[in-house]
Amino acid sequence: MRKPRATAATSGPDGLAPAGDVAAIVAGTHGDPFAVLGVHEAGKGFVARCFVPNAEFVTAYTLTGKEVGELTRSNDAGFFEGRLSIRKRQPLRYHAKNAGGDWWLTDPYSFGPVLGPMDDYYMAEGSHLRLFDKLGAHIIEHEGATGVHFAVWAPNARRVSVVGAFNDWDGRRHTMRDRKDTGIWELFIPDLGASQPYKFEIIGPDGVRLPLKADPFAFESELRPATASVTAPPMAHRWGDEAHRSFWQKADPRREAISIYEVHAGSWQRRDDGTFLTWDELAARLIPYAVDSGFTHIEFLPISEHPYDPSWGYQTTGLYAPTARFGDPDGFARFVDGAHRAGVGVILDWVPAHFPVDEHGLVKFDGTALYEHADPRQGFHPDWNTAIYNFGRREVVSFLVNNALFWAEKYHVDGLRVDAVASMLYLDYSRKAGEWIPNEKGGRENLQAVSFLQKMNKELYGHHPGVMTIAEESTSWPKVSRPVHEGGLGFGFKWNMGFMHDTLEYLSKEPIYRKHHHNEITFGLIYAFSENFVLPLSHDEVVHGKGTLLHKMAGDDWQKFATLRAYYAFMWGYPGKKLLFMGQEFAQRREWSEERALDWNLLDFAPHRGVWQTVRDLNYLYRSRPALHARDCEPEGFSWLIVDDRDNSVFAWLRSAPDGNPIAVITNFTPVPRENYRVPLPKAGEWREIINTDAADYGGSGMGNGGMVVASGEGGGTSATMLLPPLSTIMLEFVADESR
Repeated sequence: MRKPRATAATSGPDGLAPAGDVAAIVAGTHGDPFAVLGVHEAGKGFVARCFVPNAEFVTAYTLTGKEVGELTRSNDAGFFEGRLSIRKRQPLRYHAKNAGGDWWLTDPYSFGPVLGPMDDYYMAEGSHLRLFDKLGAHIIEHEGATGVHFAVWAPNARRVSVVGAFNDWDGRRHTMRDRKDTGIWELFIPDLGASQPYKFEIIGPDGVRLPLKADPFAFESELRPATASVTAPPMAHRWGDEAHRSFWQKADPRREAISIYEVHAGSWQRRDDGTFLTWDELAARLIPYAVDSGFTHIEFLPISEHPYDPSWGYQTTGLYAPTARFGDPDGFARFVDGAHRAGVGVILDWVPAHFPVDEHGLVKFDGTALYEHADPRQGFHPDWNTAIYNFGRREVVSFLVNNALFWAEKYHVDGLRVDAVASMLYLDYSRKAGEWIPNEKGGRENLQAVSFLQKMNKELYGHHPGVMTIAEESTSWPKVSRPVHEGGLGFGFKWNMGFMHDTLEYLSKEPIYRKHHHNEITFGLIYAFSENFVLPLSHDEVVHGKGTLLHKMAGDDWQKFATLRAYYAFMWGYPGKKLLFMGQEFAQRREWSEERALDWNLLDFAPHRGVWQTVRDLNYLYRSRPALHARDCEPEGFSWLIVDDRDNSVFAWLRSAPDGNPIAVITNFTPVPRENYRVPLPKAGEWREIINTDAADYGGSGMGNGGMVVASGEGGGTSATMLLPPLSTIMLEFVADESR
């Protein structure tokens, strides 16, 4: 691939730059400005050359303020050069003047490189695990000056420049150094500080100037609709979450209570004028609410920078930058720390499957298909009109793996929920015959994506014990949540999409017809322990005309509320970790929209308050009773008590764990009370009713068993006769032997 001229021969002892090099610098077409600009040996001394548009006079000084030479303007566009009275090469400052005034600037081309040969080696190998400390924009001290070091990967570019208001967005002013072995371009710009918008001006391999590009490693961005990256100061937040992180580093999450509150940060609540809350405002409201409601984790829909609000963050252009919608990056750090201090974890929705084709983003970043595949059969996603990452390119894999490590290290997040994993695993996902390319073995599996996911999980779990990964994966791909060394993808958990689909389909039926769909409930327990599952009632189920969970329930309004309460208790008693999208904990009536806050006034009405109280009590029970969580992912913690009573639409099972009392979960999915109903139980004695979703306090009819049933061994096998309230779930905890 042809590069522009990159040599500059100083012509003789006078040190004057060849006219061709001067013209290339002024035109912004020179491929190696460091060979021309800055400080250079000339005979037994040194010369300085600089490009300062609009200047008429330039005087050179050392960083200590000593004048060392007057430079001569050899090109009217602003190219200056001249001899220096210095004995060794060193950085310079220039005092520039014109008829309108004077100004000072420090010469970026008088400084040496920041990156070193070991960086080159590991970057080229794709094994660098601290790219976020090397690429992007970093405020540093370098060779006696403070400024910003920029570095970006653009291996096929002819030229890359940093542009911003600080140089009038002029791509000739700060052309970067090409580290040819790696395709990395770098430049240290002295005197530049925080909060400066910037982009990269890139000349592609065909000589065409591309639309200005945001920094793939930007740590801060402008608020949309502006799209520039922003120089960010080093994180100033002082963390105080040692206790929280220490607990999870030592814990086995499969055996801990995990109840996740899924939140879209832009629409959970808003200010009275409809604008977004800041991270600090969210922390003051959301964290106490999550604690009071009993959730163990908050999971945010993607909060990395994205240009389009209705994408909900799933079309991200800035994987390393918390979106500017809610304030600066330190604000997000304060939120995470505050949640941790309150005992609540923070999980981020993470999108490594695809990226949008906004021209300021990654698409054709250096004029070529760099982050994506060139062939649309591999590189274009038909469902979302987005570009697909090229998982076969080690630099792209390194970019994404480093991003996972970045959120865990810099922001202490507790987990990543990985979006659209199924779309990554299959080359023919949403494609017809002829629209996809088989793998090297002739199959439909994306082996490169498999390798990427395995590497990401190995590195994240290896470097950050206590952090979990959760796959949104909707197919029967085996061993999604099994270790890589066992042939798995290495995720900690997988969303159980089958549970969500089957149970909601069942409950949409009128109760009289549910007996014909009994297996939609029982079928899920056949595979319930094939993976480490999270049971999701997610945002995907309450948008695009699907209605809310309350709306999905069959029957009149009273039956809808009763069924929803029974469903939640059924789910909290079902094996698997729990996830509930915001608003569903109080039975939001309107379908969710990212454009407005939830309808919090509904909590003033008893039926809605009753649903919230049910969820709150379920979270308390789930967290306090080992039987309900300690064997969520192991078949030893589950056994059927009643599996085949389709005529009454009754289900009953036992949850158990070595260090807790067994709990029976019994659901009646009809509006008919079942009196004198016999439920087999494993132990004779007293079983306390620890929740009854038909309780009057929740908005139910108040039917129940007086808080207790007694199981006896009479009549062949131990059992208890009880009342099953209408459209309800009850949980019974064994508390005392009959012999006591």
